[in-house]
Amino acid sequence: MSAVEQAGHLPDFLSGAVGYRIVEHRAWGETVAVALPELTADQATALCGHVRARARDTLRRMETARIVAAIDRASACLLDRGYPLRRRAEALLPVVTGYDRETVRLGLTSYLKTFRKPQLLRFLAEDFSNPGMLDGFQPAAKGGLVRARGPDLLLHVWAGNVPALPLWSLVSGLLVKAGTVGKLASAEPLTAGWFAGLIAEADPELGACLAITWWKGGAGGAEAAYLGQADCVMAYGGNETLAALRARVPVTTRFLPHGHRIGFAMVAREALDSRRAGPLARHAAHDVVRYEQQGCYAPQMLFVERGGAVAPDEFARHLAHELAALATRHPRRRLDAGEASAIAAWRSGHEMRALETEERSGGATLLGDPADPWSVVLLDGPAPLSPSGLNRSLAVVAVDDLAEVPALVAPHRAYLQTAGIAAAPERLLTLADDLAGIGVTRISAIGRMTAPEAGWHHDGRFSLLDLVTVTEIEASAEAAAEGFAPYAD
Repeated sequence: MSAVEQAGHLPDFLSGAVGYRIVEHRAWGETVAVALPELTADQATALCGHVRARARDTLRRMETARIVAAIDRASACLLDRGYPLRRRAEALLPVVTGYDRETVRLGLTSYLKTFRKPQLLRFLAEDFSNPGMLDGFQPAAKGGLVRARGPDLLLHVWAGNVPALPLWSLVSGLLVKAGTVGKLASAEPLTAGWFAGLIAEADPELGACLAITWWKGGAGGAEAAYLGQADCVMAYGGNETLAALRARVPVTTRFLPHGHRIGFAMVAREALDSRRAGPLARHAAHDVVRYEQQGCYAPQMLFVERGGAVAPDEFARHLAHELAALATRHPRRRLDAGEASAIAAWRSGHEMRALETEERSGGATLLGDPADPWSVVLLDGPAPLSPSGLNRSLAVVAVDDLAEVPALVAPHRAYLQTAGIAAAPERLLTLADDLAGIGVTRISAIGRMTAPEAGWHHDGRFSLLDLVTVTEIEASAEAAAEGFAPYAD
């Protein structure tokens, strides 16, 4: 085991006075010990007060362009494979998360590219017709003036083991000039603190406006201090966890939850010829393998339309072949007992379905052996959307017409987010309109389901606009002020 890796990012006034909880992560025959900073309730209150004051005194006066430049610099450092911290990330994150080194390397590069300056400017332009309103009052199209301000103290509660995932909300908060305190995810507690440290190196004043720490959820004490001080809480996790957290957040505090979602994909008959089917199956396999379907946008079911040159059962075999090939390049992470049990139960359920329907249409065919690091089931008839066993398990559902799919997924409206579609342009728009009507908020190409674009609307919301409060100077006030100007007489 190597030396203990210290997680988080705290201001200097707390250095030396903070307790740490040591957590060990094991994978690929290695062990990494991580020290999670754990503050007392009094320290948490002092930290929140410090960040709030810095946000009001320093961050509010910064131009957005300066903040963008610091984030861009931090991203550039981590994108450089020769940079010491990037080398450390490639060495430690596979052990901490369990993902293979190549998956971590490719995933980090793909994700960090969304936080370069051009992408950040697009992100701002997506939510604000005039991003200058974050720096001061700007003319409004309807008359008068308008400006936007982020919360003085934004609390992030992160979850999950996908590397670097917290950076999305961390960057969002900084772009709207919010003082930031983030709670590390125990399953991946390193990248948020690393990124915060790089921002502090690029711009020390900006770095003083954010802190990354950890606390035990639901334990009162420090958590109550954080929740009581925050103006806005952005939280990630399972729905039960979020419901419990919501109950502890003061009623006057804005609460922005992001719970679990289920993704699916659709393949039209026009995409199923001998030239397109193989590459399309390869793209779908990449969506399944990348981070083992742990992200809310990964597909768990794939609806394939009959009538193409390649039938749904043949496409399922293409997909199984690609998953088997990827298992060599990207070995599946070691599963814990619960994860292995979930896959076994999922397979068992489909095996029972196969026995029950072997003399009728609409049966199930399992591809691969239980010992394989992947599982594909072909359902030869319409089936409602249902979760897979995750960790490279997927159902391929044969349908006569993709127009049937919205009704099959609609019962899960509360959990819908991303759909991958392979279809001709006219059908894409028709299907997208139907899916939007039942709650789907993001439609991507198959192969890009697990790589959202910069500025995407997470769960159909505005990532930046949801964080700000808008103040308007109405045209009447602007006009009345003209009467009091020195030149009015």
